[in-house]
Amino acid sequence: MKEVAEVLQPGPAEALSSLLDVEMPDLDRDGLPLLWHWFYLLDRPAQADLGPDGHPIRATIPAPPEPGRRRMWAGGRVRTRGPLRCGQPAVRRTEVLSVREKQGRTGRLTFVVTGHRIIQDGRVVVDEEQDIVYRDAASTQAEAATEAPEVPVADDEWTIDVSPTLLFRFSALTYNAHRIHYDRDYARDVEGYPGLLTHGPLQALAMAEAARRQGIRGEPAFDYRLVSPLFDHQGMVVHAEAGAEETVTAVRDRHGRRTATGTVRR
Repeated sequence: MKEVAEVLQPGPAEALSSLLDVEMPDLDRDGLPLLWHWFYLLDRPAQADLGPDGHPIRATIPAPPEPGRRRMWAGGRVRTRGPLRCGQPAVRRTEVLSVREKQGRTGRLTFVVTGHRIIQDGRVVVDEEQDIVYRDAASTQAEAATEAPEVPVADDEWTIDVSPTLLFRFSALTYNAHRIHYDRDYARDVEGYPGLLTHGPLQALAMAEAARRQGIRGEPAFDYRLVSPLFDHQGMVVHAEAGAEETVTAVRDRHGRRTATGTVRR
């Protein structure tokens, strides 16, 4: 188990609000919105502990199962049990909950479920599980995908300009040095991607923010999945549809291909 503690300050929340041009929450009244805890209690590994891809290979949870394997964020589940407030100390406790090996279509896959609990005022206020997948290195040949015609943005959809600047700033705000998000030459020539990869957490956060626009407050639970890679040149369109007890959310590219799904329950 790994433990990180700090006094939460409003700075990261203010930075995120400016980055995505979203409503700044009333931190005194409501605490941090859903998923905004991702910008606090961060791991800050030593430079010597980073691998060639910029991701930590030592002193981190989870640790890569073997050198050279590629890491992907596949989804997760978040349960909020109270407001997480700025101006007060908090502790995040992290541990590996399970590890499972599977043979996939493209090779060997390792599925790791990591648990995080954030404690403030002596009680758990955020209970989270993150699904991480490690795969063997793929071909370095970047393939150009044939894309369908663009799908017009509907009135109830939210378009986010996924520029290299946005991806770099999001990486900086989350202390994420993974080069696939900001180093185009590395992403193309080493990992074989056709562009910069849009962060899974950025897509999940966008879905949570779309739900917040629909009036989600209180202590929601959020389940989400990253179902397909999203690259910077493909755009990002977010949708949320509120129901009686839950809000269904999704991310698509500008051509209509769905890349992430989520459900926020009250």
